[in-house]
Amino acid sequence: MSQVSETDLQAWVDARLAPPRRHEIDAYLAEHPNQAERLRAYQAQKRAIKALFDPVLDEVLPENLRTLAEASAMPAVDRPKTALFSRWSLQRLAAGLLVALLGGVAGWLGHAQYQSGERLAQMAPLPRQAAVAHVVYSPDVRRPVEVTADQEEQLVKWLSKRLGTPISPPKLGAVGYELVGGRLLPGNSGPVAQFMYQDASGQRLTLYLTTENAGKVETGFRFAREGQVNVFYWVEGKFGYALSAGIDKNELAKVATAVYDQLDRAK
Repeated sequence: MSQVSETDLQAWVDARLAPPRRHEIDAYLAEHPNQAERLRAYQAQKRAIKALFDPVLDEVLPENLRTLAEASAMPAVDRPKTALFSRWSLQRLAAGLLVALLGGVAGWLGHAQYQSGERLAQMAPLPRQAAVAHVVYSPDVRRPVEVTADQEEQLVKWLSKRLGTPISPPKLGAVGYELVGGRLLPGNSGPVAQFMYQDASGQRLTLYLTTENAGKVETGFRFAREGQVNVFYWVEGKFGYALSAGIDKNELAKVATAVYDQLDRAK
């Protein structure tokens, strides 16, 4: 077998290898279980993200974009002056929006994107942001969090400093979930925190916590389903919270209630 590179492994994840090379990589993974486990986690992330965003393909095109698209298909002499975008530029616009969203998923937002936080908030509301973060990180086997639960004190200090306000992960042992750890993520206009929990079976859920909702009207529990992910979310005081998991809605509601009760007592 020729040398196996990371490019080969990622092509295996994406099912882009020719059969002979795919069989060689299959044999390689059979001899390297740690690599196989890592790639299966990547495959799970890919399936979860696909399930999350596939419904967008069925959404109705907004009327203003439909008008622009139809106008761009006309001969130049008949095209109205309002048709400012060509078909090519519309494709670039759509690609740019996708890059901006996936850039947030990957953990990077540029200065200009932070300045346009209000527009991004309309594109990626709280439950969708939380669901995307959940499906990206919860399947990860090797590093699902940046700081693990055995360093909880350092985790709390770090995230509190970055968000500019004290935060602390709820204790969910009474409902069967223990803290795995947490990480810092980019939001629409600043940093957000994600805490990850896991039960005895390995089922994971994540609590997404943001201060970007400061000043907004407080809300009670609301439910959203983003692809295969169920999300309970609410806004209270300076915080927005979203609890995400691929579990039954009623089970997730019990955990969300436990989270809410603890946060309410901590005020």
